[in-house]
Amino acid sequence: MVRIIAGSARGRKLETLEGLETRPTLDRVKEAVFGSLQFRIPYAEVLDLFSGSGNLGLEAASRGAKRVVLNDRNPACIGIIRRNIDALGFSGIASTLNLDYAAAIDRLAADGASFDLAFLDPPYREGLSEDAVKRLFTKRLIRPGGTVVLEHAADLAPSGAPGIYRIVKTKRFGKCGYSLIEEDGE
Repeated sequence: MVRIIAGSARGRKLETLEGLETRPTLDRVKEAVFGSLQFRIPYAEVLDLFSGSGNLGLEAASRGAKRVVLNDRNPACIGIIRRNIDALGFSGIASTLNLDYAAAIDRLAADGASFDLAFLDPPYREGLSEDAVKRLFTKRLIRPGGTVVLEHAADLAPSGAPGIYRIVKTKRFGKCGYSLIEEDGE
C-alpha cells in the first residue's frame, strides 16, 4: 500500500499500477528523503520526472509545495496519477506530462520552467539516472540552490560531474538508496 505520510493529505492511499512495472518508493525511504528536505518543500516548485503513481510529487504537494509537475512515459501511469491528483484535491497545483524523460526536460526547458526540487526514481538498471540529472542542470531546470533527489539501487550511487553537479548526501536502505544532488559551481 502506497500512502501519503504527512501534510494535508496524510494517511490517504494512492492508487498504483498493478504488477512490477513500477516500484513505489518505500515509506522508510520517503520519510528519510522528506525529513532531509522538510523546510525546503513549502512553497517550492517541484518536478517528479519518473512519477509512476505520483507518490513523491504528491507527497510534496501534501507538504505545501506551490506547484508540482508529474511526468511519466507510461500512459497507464499518467491515468493513475491524474486520478490520484483528483482524489487528493491537488488539481490546482499539480499537472502532468506523458513524455520520455528527455522529451519532458526539453519541453519544460523550452517553456522556461524551473524548479526548486526534482525527484528522480528511474528504472534502476536502465542507465538513465546520470543522463537525467545532467540534463536537468545543463538545461537550467534546477534553480540556484535547488536539489535533485535521485533514488537508485544501493550499488548504483551516482558519482557527480565536476562543474555541473555534485553529490551532497547519499543514504542506503538495504537494496536501494537515494542521493541529494546540487549544482557544482566550480
